[in-house]
Amino acid sequence: MDLVFGLLWLLTVFLEGVYCQGVYASPTVRIVHSGHACNIEEERYTERVYTIREGETLELTCLVTGHPRPQIRWTKTAGSASDRFQDSSVFNETLRITNIQRHQGGRYYCKAENGLGSPAIKSIRVDVYYLDDPIVTVHQSIGEAKEQFYYERTVFLRCVANSNPPVRYSWRRGREVLSQGSDKGVEIYEPFFTQGETKILKLKNLRPQDYANYSCIASVRNVCGIPDKNILFRLTNKTASPTIKLLGDDPVVVNPGQTVTLVCIASDREPTPTLTWVRNTETLPEKSVLNGGTLTLPAVTSEDAGVYSCVANNNVGNPAKKSTTVVVRALKKGRFWITPDPYHNDDNIQIGREVKISCQVEATPPEELMFSWLKNGRALRSSERMVITQTDPDVSPGTTNLDIIDLKFTDFGTYTCMASLKGGGIPEISIDVNISSTTVPPNLTVPRGKSPLVTQEGDTVELQCLVSGKPKPIILWSRADKEAPMPDGNMQTESYDGILRIVNVSREMTGSYRCQTSQYNGFNVKPREAIVELIVQYPPTVEPVFTEIRQGLARTFPMSCRVLRAHPSRVLKYEWRLGSRLLNAGQFDSQDETEYSVRSLSREGYGEYSCDIINEAGAGRCSFLVTGKAYPPEFYYDTYSPLWQNRPRVYAFKLQWTQMNPNAVDRIMAYRLGIRQTGQQRWWEQEIPIEGMIQKGELITYNLTELIKPEAYEVRLTPITRFGEGDSTIRIVKYSEILMGAHVRSGGTSPINPHLREFHCSFEEEPICMFTQEKIDDFDWTRHSAATRDTKYTPNTGPSSDRSGSKQGFYMYIETSRPRMEGDKARLLSPTFNIAPKNPYGTTNSAYCFSFYYHMYGKHIGTLNAYLRLKAQTMTESPIWTLIGNQGDRWKQAKVNIHPTAAFQMVLEGVRGPGIEGDIAIDDVTIEEGECGDPPPNLKSSAPSNTPPIWHLCVTLLLALFVNRR
Repeated sequence: MDLVFGLLWLLTVFLEGVYCQGVYASPTVRIVHSGHACNIEEERYTERVYTIREGETLELTCLVTGHPRPQIRWTKTAGSASDRFQDSSVFNETLRITNIQRHQGGRYYCKAENGLGSPAIKSIRVDVYYLDDPIVTVHQSIGEAKEQFYYERTVFLRCVANSNPPVRYSWRRGREVLSQGSDKGVEIYEPFFTQGETKILKLKNLRPQDYANYSCIASVRNVCGIPDKNILFRLTNKTASPTIKLLGDDPVVVNPGQTVTLVCIASDREPTPTLTWVRNTETLPEKSVLNGGTLTLPAVTSEDAGVYSCVANNNVGNPAKKSTTVVVRALKKGRFWITPDPYHNDDNIQIGREVKISCQVEATPPEELMFSWLKNGRALRSSERMVITQTDPDVSPGTTNLDIIDLKFTDFGTYTCMASLKGGGIPEISIDVNISSTTVPPNLTVPRGKSPLVTQEGDTVELQCLVSGKPKPIILWSRADKEAPMPDGNMQTESYDGILRIVNVSREMTGSYRCQTSQYNGFNVKPREAIVELIVQYPPTVEPVFTEIRQGLARTFPMSCRVLRAHPSRVLKYEWRLGSRLLNAGQFDSQDETEYSVRSLSREGYGEYSCDIINEAGAGRCSFLVTGKAYPPEFYYDTYSPLWQNRPRVYAFKLQWTQMNPNAVDRIMAYRLGIRQTGQQRWWEQEIPIEGMIQKGELITYNLTELIKPEAYEVRLTPITRFGEGDSTIRIVKYSEILMGAHVRSGGTSPINPHLREFHCSFEEEPICMFTQEKIDDFDWTRHSAATRDTKYTPNTGPSSDRSGSKQGFYMYIETSRPRMEGDKARLLSPTFNIAPKNPYGTTNSAYCFSFYYHMYGKHIGTLNAYLRLKAQTMTESPIWTLIGNQGDRWKQAKVNIHPTAAFQMVLEGVRGPGIEGDIAIDDVTIEEGECGDPPPNLKSSAPSNTPPIWHLCVTLLLALFVNRR
């Protein structure tokens, strides 16, 4: 007996493990669509292609299973050009793109993950269809172009339109359809290298009758309802490529603030050319005013300068282009430098030696630049001792030099370089240079105590170099230890007083900085330089910055805080606190981590713990929030058959959930259930008591009753322990989502739910409930109604109404008239359905009733077959129903029990008989969960019956052991 009870105990543990672990499941995912799809087709049963017209609304929904509830993420990779979904992802179930554009086509991925197993990923390729207006361009064969562009010459009319799918072209001359061979003077062809992108109409040795109106029609064969587009081109003896001319000077030189008007005139050619203006390769200034071929630029500035081009285009030959340059006069950036006697190795100015003063100015236009020199305010002319020259523009543009030969005491004074433009209207630039006995080269030093310079992160710091000499040059600051930009983003920073000021200094700015003299506004000698070291101290960087710890009373647990980086890294101290109360303090030796343990947690021990790690620059803090709050419950969304009805106007819902980490805190004593209609403010609350400990993975059930149809409800669940309330979880219960299954009535395009409950289709709408035609059969099923079907040639076959008796109702049938041959097959495929999920005991209820109405009337009726297609790792197809021959002029119903073991489709196959009076029709196709109510006729079983659950086998085994033991 002890053995038996031991086995029973093991069985209990085993069953609990099976039950609990069975609730947790890795995610599965399926993509369904709504919106404005033109077509959905399978590609090798792994990916669907969603075709949509440009400008319509794309709507894709990711249906998932798995517990805990998987997180969903939509991402995209493009089909042709790279498009990263606007550099973002969509984290919800439905992806909706209104007014979809062609660049948004590509492959969209839905990824679902819940931390169990591998993420589930499904993709669907979105193909955006469009057709742009066609464009006709006209060309003449090379070498034949003359003034009379098209007289007795070969002419090419090329038609191009952007489209997806590839466009088909056709040509008309007037009302005459042109085709290859219809006219010896006309040739129609597609250039080999264009791969169908264009269609060229070649008019050989132009004849009088070739002067006509030509139409190019671009068509994508009305896919997605996209209409054909056409363009008309009139070919006459005046048809010619455009020519243009510009009125005015080139270049156009103006002063700032003036108005510039550019006039472009096109010749009288057919078609009339369009005129456009461009600047360089950029857009025109915003203030530009366009009036036909006239471009006006009011109040010009230096930024408006550039090359402006007028382009004329009439799609005949090559566009005509003429350009002019707009020059805005300006003077800026005056600089000088002093060069001591180059023949002596001395940087100082000395009596009796040569000295050169150079002056540089940026001028626009440079050819208008004029220089003059003054000494002490008086004009200075070039002489043997005072030589004034202008440097070669290719070597140093905009530069003038004053060479003083054999410097004398009387030469000391102030020399002024004056720069101006010939036309006037621009203020002159003057630069003063003092030459005296105190004019000496520069020298750089770093003040005492300013290097190394120690500061703290976030402070404002000034790096200083003392510069002496006269005149004082500009100081250039740069990084000396690495190729890196300065704090202002430039590689060099100018300073006129030798000080580099850095605001809000950061740790990355630690390093060596170089200050050096510039040759501008100073001596043209070897630069002087000095180095300043900057050391930035910063408080410790620690981890974790924040951690929440959930613990029950009387438990013991540790907390640790670790140093990642700090400067200075020595003399680190730590302090542990609960609120403001000091718990422990100390100093680091060689370790980089400190730990504090809470022993036998009490109510007073709940709160926020902090660990401050401190150095000279400040403190880094680790924070730990210790709480007894329970984790949130996790709703179970894969409940099998959650809905039931016992009265017409209300419904009930089976709410199921598991508890996240139930053993982390004290025992959960109850759940507070809140419920309200969506859109309402008030919550109705009640408590659900819990007996005993909740196990990890234990599935808890509570039935919500008296829910009013068809209202949706917001349900909130909050765990309660002796600490108080825990974290809440909210979900929405929608009646429309749980209506016994996925009803796709009358060809509606609602998405099929992941687990089939009921499916019905009566073919009343064009999308035919997502049924598709098999691609590898001989012909297709046809959707028709008795009111529109033509029975002139085959009056003794086919239905006279749909299954309900309506002549306006629709059904599907096979048309067996010629050219159909005996044995030809037409196959119609249902949507793909997932079978019901496993229940907690590991078994699957996969029995369904497949029924449809058929009409098989006529002396040449062939065969109607039904197949079950399973879409597992390898696709299999099994016959489940067949019927041959004439069954009379009436609708009959067929019912078949099916037991799919994987996702499945139903296949209806019509086979043509020996003659034309053999039309077969079907209507009202239904798939319902459970066995058929009536004994199904003509049944062929396609799957084994369900196996008993594992617990049943285990109990049977134990009973057998018990009997043997007795």
